[in-house]
Amino acid sequence: MADIDPDSLLPNDRVQEAVLAGDVTQLSRGDANRYAESGDTFALDGETFEVTGVEERTLGDLDDDDARREGSPSLEAYRRRMQQVHPGDFEWDDSSEIVTYRFERQ
Repeated sequence: MADIDPDSLLPNDRVQEAVLAGDVTQLSRGDANRYAESGDTFALDGETFEVTGVEERTLGDLDDDDARREGSPSLEAYRRRMQQVHPGDFEWDDSSEIVTYRFERQ
């Protein structure tokens, strides 16, 4: 367990604001890097969050519940958002390996 820099896990200000608002409680990232381990903590604006789960998955494993935890109303909306925020270098492939991080405010 470590205290991690939130910038390493949460890629931008919009995501950090959504975490603070409680709209995002999970984030999936490509599996090329490991950004946190279960039990790690990070702080945003004086609030402490704990990483409660780290799971290796594929994009095809994601469902509507995952999309809602990631701040989208549905899996289809999440797919469109990923394609929009990663223009030119992202293609949804159900077999693409990802790591899903779940976290909770302490």
